[in-house]
Amino acid sequence: MSYFQDRNQFFHFMLCGRPVFFCFALILLYTYSAMSQTNYDEEKVPEYQLPDVLVTHDGQKVSDKEQWENLRRPEIMELFSKEMFGVVPDVEVDFDFEVTKHIAGVLDGMADLKEIDLIFSNSNGKETASLLLFLPSGADGPVPLFLGLNFFGNHTIHPHPEISISKNYTRNNPQFYIYDHQADETSRGVRSNRWPVEYILQNGYGLGVIYYGDLDPDFDDGYQNGLHPLFYQEGQNRPTEEEWGSIGVWAWGMSRAMDYLEKDSEVAADKVIVFGHSRLGKTSLWAGAQDERFAAVISNNSGCGGAAISRRRYGETVEVINTSFPHWFADSFHKYNDKEDELPFDQHMLIALMAPRPVYIASAEQDRWADPKGEYLSGFHAGPVYQLYGKMTPSSEEQPPVNQPLFTESISYHIRTGAHDVTRFDWVQYIQFANEYVK
Repeated sequence: MSYFQDRNQFFHFMLCGRPVFFCFALILLYTYSAMSQTNYDEEKVPEYQLPDVLVTHDGQKVSDKEQWENLRRPEIMELFSKEMFGVVPDVEVDFDFEVTKHIAGVLDGMADLKEIDLIFSNSNGKETASLLLFLPSGADGPVPLFLGLNFFGNHTIHPHPEISISKNYTRNNPQFYIYDHQADETSRGVRSNRWPVEYILQNGYGLGVIYYGDLDPDFDDGYQNGLHPLFYQEGQNRPTEEEWGSIGVWAWGMSRAMDYLEKDSEVAADKVIVFGHSRLGKTSLWAGAQDERFAAVISNNSGCGGAAISRRRYGETVEVINTSFPHWFADSFHKYNDKEDELPFDQHMLIALMAPRPVYIASAEQDRWADPKGEYLSGFHAGPVYQLYGKMTPSSEEQPPVNQPLFTESISYHIRTGAHDVTRFDWVQYIQFANEYVK
């Protein structure tokens, strides 16, 4: 997703006194110009034909789950790796972790708080990301857990004073008291509306979060910061055309968090649900596709490059996202700018990669930039793969009514009132989804 949902948000951004690099300002101007030409008319959605998720490159029809797992799924994984998110470079990076904080009985005795340094190193250098865990106190055994990335630092999800503040680059945001690209005490808890920690704990779940900027700063710096440089060969100074962008690194970091969670006796590692909103919803989908240890996947308002069908050209498009955020995807994805019909895949195939694990796709009524209908259709058209496993799938191409969630053992979905955000309504559905299909 891009930063702005309408021109009022754009002008607020430009007038709020935020320092912006000249090149970033040009990107914002391009984004606003593209938004003014964006299609929000369903009658203007072009006719399109989706690639058949159950037909191999050589035309073979896939008719059972063994063929899917051995033939078609690997083909689709390779397509998304090489043509969109980027392949993980073949460079050895050592991974270790250290529990740096463990405090029992926080939040009036409701939770145990842990912080774990995820440590990445090789001859190119060393980087550390912090995993924050809230776990229900006094649980009878290992607990299921939601794992997600956040936008402005772990300390922003809850005001508890023991949560450490990242020293890494942070996007400026005057609303959250973040200036000079550095977070501090004044921004504690400013995103707690998106992370109802107590509600999650009360329902028997743990919550794990990582600040995504610890893994890779979210700006186009030529991939000189974060984890990217650890993966460079001698003489290399940026990823090759087919190697990963930022979303690939963020997703890889979530899998390294999973490596740790498998070793934490308080966590039910077979019941970890990967969650993400907006660009991090794209990330959760790619993390879930690559790493089958995640028991379920939640995509909240992920839009173009996430759950939305690219060929619909409704709201944000491939060209807009690649121009506004050129660092998110592999450079190879840019050749499909304004050429969506030439894509050898579409996003229903990304959803299908989760099968047979359950997926929840969520939209918002006012978030037209993310193409809510296209988000739903990706789930619907992934259905044939789930049916190979005998799973019930959504039966209609028509979206469910607003605020009336659809739950199935394969694809669950809702579109709620409101805008591009994560709300209590969303979390109520995610808890119900997890209770039904994971816990």
